[in-house]
This record gives sequence, C-alpha cells and structure tokens, in this order.
Amino acid sequence: MATIKITDTNGISHLIEGSEGWTVMEVAKRNNIAGIEAECGGACACATCHVYVASDWVDKLQQPSDAELEMLDFASNRQAHSRLSCQLVITRAFDGLELTVP
Repeated sequence: MATIKITDTNGISHLIEGSEGWTVMEVAKRNNIAGIEAECGGACACATCHVYVASDWVDKLQQPSDAELEMLDFASNRQAHSRLSCQLVITRAFDGLELTVP
C-alpha cells in the first residue's frame, strides 16, 4: 500500500491509497480525481491520464517506455516531468509520491 498525493485540475490536493500492482490511473479513477479521464482504460493509447511528477520523484520512478513517450507527444501542456498515470504501477516505493493533473 502507498499513499499518493494528487493535485487535481481544480487545484485540490487528495491523499489516495493505492495497492501494489494497481496503476496510479486506476486508483485516481476510483477516487474521482478531476482531470484523469483515462479514455483508453489504461492501454497507453491516449494521453487523458497525463500527470506531472514532482521533481524530487522523477528519478525514483521507472523510466517511461518508448510507447509512453510517443503517447506523451499528444498530451496537452507536456512538460519535462510528464508521465501517463496508466503506466505508473504502484509499489511500496511510491509511498509519498506527489503528482499534479495539468
């Protein structure tokens, strides 16, 4: 289990609990986080679960795959720390992770 802080599109911060093996997108959808649409259901086929990773967490996460990097090209307001939340599989190491929905 990991506690993740997500700031939604309305600027409201949420602390959500995520089980290992789930994706951040799945947990965000279950918690109705504004701005996480996840239209493709987590297939890395859209960019509607786009998030910004807090700078101090970027090096702690697995590197994005080529498919994720290609899909991020379609994300609005892409930044250096952009990720697709459907590609972030939760582990205990995610405890304290901070994300912002663009």
